[in-house]
Amino acid sequence: MRDIGWLRRNVVELAWCAFAAANLAAMIAWPSWETIPFHFVWISLTLVYGFRVWGSRMTWAVLGCVIAATGASILSDAFAGLQLWGELFEVPLMSAMFLAMVWHARRRLVAVEAAEELGEHRARLLKRQEELLHDVSHELRTPVTIARGHLDLLVHEGADSPELRVALDELDRIERIIDRLLLLAKSEQPDFVRPVDVLLDPFLADVFLRWSSIAARAWTLDVPSQPIVLRADPDALRQALDALLENAVKYSEPNAPILVRARQGLHETRIEVADAGCGVDEAALERIFERFGRADAARTRALGGVGLGLPIVAAIARAHGGSCTVESSSAGSTFALRLPSAGVEEPARLVAGAASLSPA
Repeated sequence: MRDIGWLRRNVVELAWCAFAAANLAAMIAWPSWETIPFHFVWISLTLVYGFRVWGSRMTWAVLGCVIAATGASILSDAFAGLQLWGELFEVPLMSAMFLAMVWHARRRLVAVEAAEELGEHRARLLKRQEELLHDVSHELRTPVTIARGHLDLLVHEGADSPELRVALDELDRIERIIDRLLLLAKSEQPDFVRPVDVLLDPFLADVFLRWSSIAARAWTLDVPSQPIVLRADPDALRQALDALLENAVKYSEPNAPILVRARQGLHETRIEVADAGCGVDEAALERIFERFGRADAARTRALGGVGLGLPIVAAIARAHGGSCTVESSSAGSTFALRLPSAGVEEPARLVAGAASLSPA
């Protein structure tokens, strides 16, 4: 069994040895044509090395054997007058070309190994980060729950004061942060989203009505007349839209316009949230979708954020095979959630299904 395993591991080298031996025999048998099998030997050696990239010792051993075998054959024919002496220069020339290829192959191998090591290191860091987020979130939930229980008891007993309401509001904010930390901690898991067919028009209308009733802004909803169907996780999609709308409300003034718009392309659907707020600094555009990345640390602290909303939106978009982009200026920002569209037959099917369920 050990011999069979060795043969399987070295089948390429063994096949090349047989091929090289056959060409060396041809060089000896037909001296006038020996340049053809000579080049076959060297070309095949280069190809095999490109696939296998042997260690230094084996590389030099094989190279030495090939130089000796091919050089001896040409030298013998030159002495016999069957070949020109200048043909001997082919051996060092082919050796130099082979060594140049060896150098490039080794550089590439080193680069690949470094990239793999870096990738593994980043994967370990990401895993530890997710574990930390998960553990910290669970550890924070217990004292927050206990504190809320005591404050709710005070409210139930009739105690009411501005300080108590502030404490409850802050606990609500902490709970939202904990929920987002837990969401980020599981965002890279395979079952993070569970897509189903979602009819976008009523879905967006529900989200729009909920936000327009709690935030005093000039709200506008713009959806196409044709039904749009997404293959998406409704809960995750709602969380992403909530984060975008919360961001739009946070960075805009009362009664400022906020537009929610849906557009369907050939292969993707865009859900846009546009506001007339202060915009995002150009230098910060690349990092606002990173975990804990913030456009303006001082401003975000003043408004009560910790840089979790947009990374959650980006994570949800990636989990659906889409992306989230932003266009911003001093006149406001437009965030676009890009998600793959469902098949063209799905809207009619879902609309018909919804109509059959509606009361007569």
